[in-house]
Amino acid sequence: MKIRLAQINPIVGDIEHNSKLIKNTIKSSEKFDILVFPELALTGYPPQDLLFDNKFIKEVEKSLVDIKKCVKHQAVILGLPAYESNSLMNSAVVMQHGKVVGCHSKVLLPTYDVFDETRYFTSSDKISPIKVFINNKEVSLGIQICEDLWDESYSTKITKTLIDKGAEMIINISASPYRKKILDKRIILCRDKCKDLKYYFIYCNIVGGQDELVFDGRSFILDNRGDIKAFGGSFKEDMVDFDSSHSESLDDPLYHIDESEELFNALSLGLSDYFKKSGFQKAVIGLSGGIDSAITAAIAVDAIGKDNVIGVSMPSSFSSNHSKSDAKILADNLGIRFETIPINELYEKALSNMGSFFKDTPRGLAEENLQARIRGNILMSISNKIGALVLNTGNKTELALGYCTMYGDMCGAIGVISDINKLEVYEVSNWINKNSDKILIPENSINKIPSAELSENQYDPFDYNIVSPIVDYIINDLYDADALIELGYDSDLIGDIFNKIHRSEYKRRQASPGIKVSEKAFGMGRRYPINNQYRYEKCKK
Repeated sequence: MKIRLAQINPIVGDIEHNSKLIKNTIKSSEKFDILVFPELALTGYPPQDLLFDNKFIKEVEKSLVDIKKCVKHQAVILGLPAYESNSLMNSAVVMQHGKVVGCHSKVLLPTYDVFDETRYFTSSDKISPIKVFINNKEVSLGIQICEDLWDESYSTKITKTLIDKGAEMIINISASPYRKKILDKRIILCRDKCKDLKYYFIYCNIVGGQDELVFDGRSFILDNRGDIKAFGGSFKEDMVDFDSSHSESLDDPLYHIDESEELFNALSLGLSDYFKKSGFQKAVIGLSGGIDSAITAAIAVDAIGKDNVIGVSMPSSFSSNHSKSDAKILADNLGIRFETIPINELYEKALSNMGSFFKDTPRGLAEENLQARIRGNILMSISNKIGALVLNTGNKTELALGYCTMYGDMCGAIGVISDINKLEVYEVSNWINKNSDKILIPENSINKIPSAELSENQYDPFDYNIVSPIVDYIINDLYDADALIELGYDSDLIGDIFNKIHRSEYKRRQASPGIKVSEKAFGMGRRYPINNQYRYEKCKK
């Protein structure tokens, strides 16, 4: 038996493009007995409120009619939205010989983190294998859709039910977003099912970036012992082929994962597709000479090419000489266009025009933030003039603690590193340098003490070695204050960090969308009220 997993990168809402991609794949895969596409491959994932548009659903139905005509002897499994008994379902149709021979609709609809599928779909209560004919022999396929795989957390056991009803193999079609260590969880879960049930397990995942989400692909086929027989590429489109007559096992990919490389590739793909799917080509980045803007520029060059990236240095009277030179060295190393626009005259003029609001008052936060907002204005003006997107350079630790300026350093169309903490910024930067032909990110940008340089002798008010892990414990792992104190952290520090996170929610609601790579990112999957008075004033000692 020959099986192909079509690990494709559809465009959300572009039914015509996706349909053409699917039909071309079907036509080029005629030698395969089973061809598998990912979850909602025809619409792209997630289509969100496009699903409320009746015209959109009719386009899906019309495209399916054309797709069926391309299907010959092979069994083709395709994810799409479909109506069943007047209810919209997240479905997988099975086609053979030009017609639909069966349909499985998603049973388990996720409603956690970034998922909100009960908003759009009705859960199915039907779990049965679908029969196809392969080499004149009837084969029962157990189809499931993404969350159906994770049934150990639910009372309904999809996989076991399918096997009990005669399924000879399990095929899961997914749109599973990337997050750190997710591959481990997928493979271990599927291996456990293979070992328990003694059946082949086929997992086909979508790939590509969509708004805040990144889909990593890495589709795979496991045999009845849990050995990997085929494995798809990471963060790229791929055709994953398997021939049962040549069933050698592959090396276990779990032993070859470098987390920094994984993060870099995820962010690069997310950024690349953000540009491709929005129709933009060029990016502009404010280069401070610091590590955050440096790593953002390096990722941008990988994602969209050096000719499409513009770095702008905007020094003030508080900018150090090394910050100005580090920005230039970075631009030269990356081969990107570099411009310098000093802001001191603009800043002094702005101060002089503030009248009684600033007159005879001590210099403080307002004067510091004014510089950041001038820089934001410059970047947005360049964006308007040349049609380039501004890339935001803030990291997760700073965004969590509110160490950022609205309409200043927070401006941008997309946050490239907003879901990696400050320590990960350093780790990925070191990986970039280690895995490049030459040093790309200046060592001085990596080694110097972080500073916003908005006032004389200013340095970041945090020890990132301490606060970055705490922020991740709170945001990613949902630790409460008492749990962190039990780990040995100071209660006053924990209370201060919790309160900073809560007080900064209003800022994050106005931040650019950021590429999600962690268990829990700021954005669509985290919902806290802007106005709330929940504070951690009393922590136990």
